[in-house]
Amino acid sequence: MNMTIEQLEKKAKKIRFNIIRMIGIGKKGHLGGSCSIADIITALYFYKMKHDPRNPKWEKRDRFLLSKGHAALAQYAVLAEFGYFAEEELDKVKELDGMLQGHPDLTRTPGIEANTGSLGQGLSIACGITAGLRIDGNVTSKVYCVVGDGELAEGQIWEAAMAAAFYKLDNLVSILDKNGIQATGPIVERFDTNPLPDKWKAFGWYVMQIDGHNMKDIVQALDETDELKGQPTIIIARTVKGKGVSFAEHKAAFHNEMLDEAQYEQACRELQSKEIKKI
Repeated sequence: MNMTIEQLEKKAKKIRFNIIRMIGIGKKGHLGGSCSIADIITALYFYKMKHDPRNPKWEKRDRFLLSKGHAALAQYAVLAEFGYFAEEELDKVKELDGMLQGHPDLTRTPGIEANTGSLGQGLSIACGITAGLRIDGNVTSKVYCVVGDGELAEGQIWEAAMAAAFYKLDNLVSILDKNGIQATGPIVERFDTNPLPDKWKAFGWYVMQIDGHNMKDIVQALDETDELKGQPTIIIARTVKGKGVSFAEHKAAFHNEMLDEAQYEQACRELQSKEIKKI
């Protein structure tokens, strides 16, 4: 889509509002990590990726995998915005008769490429899909995979990183959501994997570092990946856990937490939406 930076920023705010809408009042939801990737997901779907909601299995589409699958609310909000499914489905997240579960589910949800959320596995799946596209002769489609910085404690991530570099999967782009906080606290206190740029370079990847909430930076980085050949790319995006919701920002408690009515209404006000819908 041909959208301006300002239009993308407004769209990301709407995505965050719908994340809050899906969490609602009195039930747990992954607010923190969903809001931290909202700008990145918005730029991918509304600016960069080739995809068609009328034909989710279009062979020439770009592929997106959310390795940190617990942040699926951000992807659901974008898919609903494009019409992959009716917006009313956002009101039934994690319900037995709904198509939107706590983690992405290939069998239930149009637009999902793989079941993810068992942390560490998404990048391996992305490598397999990327290699498969090459075998099929499709070298124009790209594969984008968002991973979390807490997820980097999983050894399978680094096995996938080595494989991607060895096989020169240059149509694979990983975006690292570097919000610095995992479910139980700051990453530097739980399992510090820094220095990340040096590690990824050592594993054979081309490394970029950006502000993950600066839409211009995100768009420019995604465009730059089109010119890179011979190795996979990782975009290390510095983000804020719970971005856009003041009481949740930088708080491990809102990795997966309930909102009371006052918090819900405050979040809706801060996201400047006139549509406050309680779930």
